[in-house]
Amino acid sequence: MVVSYSVKILLIEDNLAEARLLQEFLMQAQSQEFTLVHVKRLGEALQQLTQCNYDVILLDLTLPDSEGLSSLPLLIDLAPSIAIVVLTNTNDEELAIEAVRRGAQDYLIKRQVNSDVLVRSLRHAIERKQVLESLRTVNETLQIRVEERTAELMKANELNQFKSEFVSMLSHDIRSPLNTILLAAGLLQNYDEKLTKEKKQNHLQMIGSAIKNMAQLLDEVSFISKADSGKLPFELICLDLEAFCHQLIEEVQLMADEKHLTLVFATFGQLGEALWDKSLLRHILGNLLSNAIKYSLPGGIVRFELISQEKTVIFRIQDWGIGIPKEDQKRLFQPFQRADNVGSIPGTGLGLAIAKKSVEAYGGEITVNSQVGVGTTFTVSLPLLEV
Repeated sequence: MVVSYSVKILLIEDNLAEARLLQEFLMQAQSQEFTLVHVKRLGEALQQLTQCNYDVILLDLTLPDSEGLSSLPLLIDLAPSIAIVVLTNTNDEELAIEAVRRGAQDYLIKRQVNSDVLVRSLRHAIERKQVLESLRTVNETLQIRVEERTAELMKANELNQFKSEFVSMLSHDIRSPLNTILLAAGLLQNYDEKLTKEKKQNHLQMIGSAIKNMAQLLDEVSFISKADSGKLPFELICLDLEAFCHQLIEEVQLMADEKHLTLVFATFGQLGEALWDKSLLRHILGNLLSNAIKYSLPGGIVRFELISQEKTVIFRIQDWGIGIPKEDQKRLFQPFQRADNVGSIPGTGLGLAIAKKSVEAYGGEITVNSQVGVGTTFTVSLPLLEV
């Protein structure tokens, strides 16, 4: 990492000779400009941290007013965003490792320090702390969003059962990507120097993907909450319905190709100009198409029919996949409910609930006809609102 500003260091060291030697090492550094403030006691350091901003702390574990690891929690509590590098004698290496476990970013054995080692340790400590602080901010933001969505859900009527299911979902579907974030961050922190550039990039991609999955899940929960509180927007526009359906098919084509599925689209009847809510249609048909592909067997067919009648338009999406057990079909449109035979196929149980809420907002109807091992057909009937 190339830093264009002076790195400000707070050195807490009661040995003047050691302090002068460290300052000399920093003066020898060619790749970075450093500003060092030296104090001899922990009390002086705590006072400095209330008055000035620092990038990193160099902490001797043996001070006149503090011994061992007792300095560490006081510094972290007062300045949680500042990186800490512990200074230790040769026979105190185990103590230094424990300090890293408790929140320090690195440690240095005094007799083994030179200019290059010192600069590298400071730079890496700052980088690690910045990564951890960024992840902490992301986690706090996500936690706030979870709390906001939970509050919205609790305000809706008749949500006792829904609340229970939501809490159950949080313990799994949100905790899982959070664990991925923490694991990847831990690897980046603890094995930074040993990881290849490709490995680091993979870990960062894992973190990004986990955050994206959490955000999508929270957006789906928010949609359900708005639907239950009657706050779904309904915006009608003149739409070429057949072209819109072709667009949806193009969007899921890659997903179908991965399973070598054939998508068949057919229209029946004359489709004139009509008014449609594009967002609600996407929620309905997008979820049904995605499910048909997800639960189809490789090499199969998914059929999508668009049927125009006098006052109604019917959408029929059929697959020849795993099917849905009869006893599961009644609860299938409830949030977080999935059929018992889905096995390891991923899903949150929100897609069909969102589709049904969208159909209800339209004043339409959605039905399912399914048999295990044979396939599933979803039929959606929506009123035709002519221009």
